Amino acid sequence: MQDVIRINQEDNVAVALRPIARGETLDIAGTMVTTLEDIPQGHKVAVKDIPQGGDVIKYGFRIGLTKEAVKKGQWVHVHNLKTGLGDLLTYEYQPTNPRVEPTEHAYFEGFRRTDGRAGVRNEIWIIPTVGCVNSIAKALEKEAQKLIGGSLEDVIAFSHPYGCSQMGDDQEHTRTVLADMIHHPNAAGVLVLGLGCENSNIPVLMDYIGEYDDQRVKFLQCQDVEDEQEAAMAILEELADYAKAFTREKIDASELVIGMKCGGSDGLSGITANPVVGAFSDLLISKGGTTILTEVPEMFGAETILMNRCETPELFDQTVNLINDFKNYFKSHNQTIYENPSPGNKKGGISTLEDKSLGCTQKSGSAPVKGVLAYGEPVKTKGLNLLSAPGNDLVAATALAVSGAQIVLFTTGRGTPFASPVPTVKISSNSALAGKKNNWIDFNAGRMVEDKSKAELAQELFDYVLEVASGRKVKAEEAGFHDMAIFKQGVTL
Repeated sequence: MQDVIRINQEDNVAVALRPIARGETLDIAGTMVTTLEDIPQGHKVAVKDIPQGGDVIKYGFRIGLTKEAVKKGQWVHVHNLKTGLGDLLTYEYQPTNPRVEPTEHAYFEGFRRTDGRAGVRNEIWIIPTVGCVNSIAKALEKEAQKLIGGSLEDVIAFSHPYGCSQMGDDQEHTRTVLADMIHHPNAAGVLVLGLGCENSNIPVLMDYIGEYDDQRVKFLQCQDVEDEQEAAMAILEELADYAKAFTREKIDASELVIGMKCGGSDGLSGITANPVVGAFSDLLISKGGTTILTEVPEMFGAETILMNRCETPELFDQTVNLINDFKNYFKSHNQTIYENPSPGNKKGGISTLEDKSLGCTQKSGSAPVKGVLAYGEPVKTKGLNLLSAPGNDLVAATALAVSGAQIVLFTTGRGTPFASPVPTVKISSNSALAGKKNNWIDFNAGRMVEDKSKAELAQELFDYVLEVASGRKVKAEEAGFHDMAIFKQGVTL
């Protein structure tokens, strides 16, 4: 295993792959560096002197400016490094014209829905229209476990606190997300559970749902019946019979839509896990599939890389708006745009938002950007898509699901047990985490600095995703975890 890695030959810092003690002499890509202080694993060491106010280069790009002069061998982190980013920027389209060459077909065993779409799970979803009926939904989920069997894999209630006392776009987003969930192909059947007096009641929600299969989607308004539990169980029994008629069949991998997200990152995330996911994305796209990248605030500082990969000037303009709209969202709430990374990120070795963003965008691979999606907008274009959503893990992963992702890939250097409405694959950036939290982690990308190449791990991950799409449960599913979080932006009455 290497002791330290210099990611790009232009970099003036390198990343420690193990804790390095003060006074150790390291060969960093042919440059001998003696450390002047302890360097924690995942953190940066200067490979040359950097003057005060000088650019710190990592991934071949600037990740910030030094607060003071930094000597060769010093630890480079938040104490002597600051962001070099401004607020709203002007961008110029400089297309790089990337291309991913087609490769041979691949297949998974999935469920073909009556609308033609493919699902990777055969579940019944209980979708509350308002938080007031969350407890009823959870009680129904518990009672309905007796219905599981045959090809019906689970019954899940997705509770949330919204659907009433919201205004403007906030209420619109809730209705859009609920409608997207109702149409998701991983759900063989859906019970929409309303109260009756809420703003987003079932009659109102019908306009957002649009056309639907009345055998697949059923509705119950609790105020309209004497015993809502009894009435709902009768509906769930009907849905279970309907769901059990579906069986897995061979489906081309071009029909997979995979969401990509990172959280609890460390200094190895941009070196191992995120590049492996990026290579996976290119591989899936080469087979005609679709990937979605989100968490817009963690594109700040690396956004031009994505902008210049946009296939058309129109997509470039949409990506500029994607970035600037989120910056204006921060400003409208009087918040600092670049108040990121989190304490856990910093502990893991990430110092500035540029540092985090350049690592985060590694998940996009090298494919051209084919689509830019608003929050809650379903994906329409195959290939790499960018989605407007925040960095918050639960909100962003839910956003990926409601835009059509059947599976979410989640890279992490710190570990997390959370789930989303769809199978959420946890990918560790380091082997220590994979060993310590084996009950959370599904795939170890930390091997990239040990004994595996990026290409080998990307192929392993691709094969694993096909297994998950074919029914293999991820760790969060085995634990019974299923989460949903809607983006809250506006006023609560």
